[in-house]
Amino acid sequence: MATEVKAPVLPESVADGTIATWHKKVGDAVKRDENLLDLETDKVVLEVPSPVDGVLKEIKFEVGATVTSSQVVAIIEEGATAAAAPAEEKKADTPAAAPAAAAAAPAAAAAPAPAAKTDRKS
Repeated sequence: MATEVKAPVLPESVADGTIATWHKKVGDAVKRDENLLDLETDKVVLEVPSPVDGVLKEIKFEVGATVTSSQVVAIIEEGATAAAAPAEEKKADTPAAAPAAAAAAPAAAAAPAPAAKTDRKS
């Protein structure tokens, strides 16, 4: 079931707020009460929590967009977890690739060093 995430009701003297930061991306798993985004007004920065457990399905406004009280800013698919698993697998692949690249970099750096020594002897 899809659940709407709405901007909080703003104080009477505040007409709107600007999305300052998204703490989650589409496809990320979220837990109830976990901070999804920061909404900045001229007086305060408000944290907007997830109303349910699920997966962030859609972000309606990007960082810098202006929203008003109770405007829908995102959609969460309740109980969904399938999209979160591939994201975790991608994260697991990245660290494995990084050491291989790091190992290749010193080998490449070592190759030019002897050539530089040879040039100096000539």
